[in-house]
Amino acid sequence: MPDLPRDSIHPTPAALEGDEKVVARFAADPATYWRSHAVMAVAGAVGAGVVLVLLGNPYPWTGPLAAVLAIGARAAYLRSEVFVEDWRMTSRRLLGPGGRALPLSQIKTAAKFLDAVQVVTKGGDKHLIKFQNDPGAVAAAILRQAGHPAA
Repeated sequence: MPDLPRDSIHPTPAALEGDEKVVARFAADPATYWRSHAVMAVAGAVGAGVVLVLLGNPYPWTGPLAAVLAIGARAAYLRSEVFVEDWRMTSRRLLGPGGRALPLSQIKTAAKFLDAVQVVTKGGDKHLIKFQNDPGAVAAAILRQAGHPAA
């Protein structure tokens, strides 16, 4: 995939400090991204079709078609944003898109949420690392690096 120019609303990622080294990267997985959108398209198509049949619409096929087209357009449009999001974990911090920097000592929990990992800080801030191939392993790696006991 070619390098995409950074959007002005996404500041430069947080820089490493001193002797800090990246120990893991969590980038969006393309197969997971497309699979998630396929599931959304199927669910939307079924839901739209059922609603139109229940309402007695003489053209219930339009709902599923519209749902598939809408989710397909969404997937194509958001692809360029999703694949430039880069989460990096160092020995001290979790660095996310938009210049986010979470000290590992402030991470309360990290848990699998569908195909993503939700990271919650002790202050209550929530961050989502989206479209991970193995979100359970990502959550475990974050918790391990943050010094939390194995779940």
